[in-house]
Amino acid sequence: MRVKLDYGRTGLDVELPDDRTNPPLTIRETTPLDNPAAELERLLANPIGTKPLVELARGRKTVCILICDITRPVPNKLILPPILRTLESAGIARENITILNATGLHRPNDAAELEEMVGAEILANYRVENHFGQRLEDHDYLGTTPNGVPAWIDKRYVRADLKITTGLIEPHFMAGYSGGRKVICPGIAALETIKVWHSPRFLEHPLADNGQVRGNPVHEENTRIAQMAGCDFIVNVCLDGQRRVTWVGAGEMIAAWEAGVQWVQEIVRVPVPEPLDVVVTSCAGYPLDTTWYQAIKGLCGALPIVKKGGTIVIAASLTEGVGSPEFQHILADNPSIDQFMKRIMGQDYFVMDQWQLEEFAKVVRHCSVKVVTQGLSPEILRHCHVEAAASVESAVAEALERYGPQARIGVIPKGPYVLPYVADSRA
Repeated sequence: MRVKLDYGRTGLDVELPDDRTNPPLTIRETTPLDNPAAELERLLANPIGTKPLVELARGRKTVCILICDITRPVPNKLILPPILRTLESAGIARENITILNATGLHRPNDAAELEEMVGAEILANYRVENHFGQRLEDHDYLGTTPNGVPAWIDKRYVRADLKITTGLIEPHFMAGYSGGRKVICPGIAALETIKVWHSPRFLEHPLADNGQVRGNPVHEENTRIAQMAGCDFIVNVCLDGQRRVTWVGAGEMIAAWEAGVQWVQEIVRVPVPEPLDVVVTSCAGYPLDTTWYQAIKGLCGALPIVKKGGTIVIAASLTEGVGSPEFQHILADNPSIDQFMKRIMGQDYFVMDQWQLEEFAKVVRHCSVKVVTQGLSPEILRHCHVEAAASVESAVAEALERYGPQARIGVIPKGPYVLPYVADSRA
């Protein structure tokens, strides 16, 4: 069976044994919108749960529009122009509009990346700025939630007269689904907020998982923080496997997002009849698979269908290396995953980005991981607690030899954009 995995910008063709491999797990085929721009224009005038954007904008002086950073393939060049036209038609001066790149604790995006994200015309004619989560002075304190999370949110957003967010709704390995409230927290939250919200107290909860909304404390808490910050209007989209727009939603933050979640969960959830010995996956290619930090999402996405003691083979370009300096420090400081977990479950250890290694720990405590990449050496991958493989084919062959002639293989070409599950384990 020949399958093309999403890998970097080009993809990676792999050959898997026909007699051992289940059909590829892909999101359900759905027809992309014929004219998403026209649909968005319609929704700006007829939104879900709130007034038309032009009415909300009248009389306002300053606007902050949140966009996702380079790690999310949001079609900003589709979304932003009609929003900007609407704002200016309502009398808001262009110089009073800020487009804020919701980086969370990711690195800022440089000018070339911002141009790739929003287009040259918008970058040249509007104020497009990065959020810096480690600069506490850039944030306003909005209070502490009943669960003890201090809400520090970027003051450029908090102090704007009109607050608009944009984003992409897809499965998320902690918060259930991305989009909606998530571009506020963690998108423009300070480290002081994220380190509590991403602490083991929330992440170790059994419902803090992919595709899980009800009862998920990670989702519930960042929704609460987003409501504290305020949001007047959202525009979210869903994409198919070719990153074409299949759904657009606009309006009130919760109602419009929930409509998108209802749409996307019918598309991305894919069953398998029983757990598999080997799962081949990706981290959805560029821009998500550029670091090992991000590639962990691909592993977490595959985890629900892997047998205990099985193997995940992941192909990721890793062109930017391991990840942030802080994430590299955590790996260097914790040669043992068990040691790391003991540390973070205590009260005296914290390093930014530790939550990603915590999620990774759930994977390697369940199964083995083999990584195919041109971006990192085998030695560095060993320090990441995984094994390098020269090719997907060699990694699969080695795993099959280990598990025997009855072993079965699953393959998820688009990685975490698919939400696989064992059919009898979930309603």
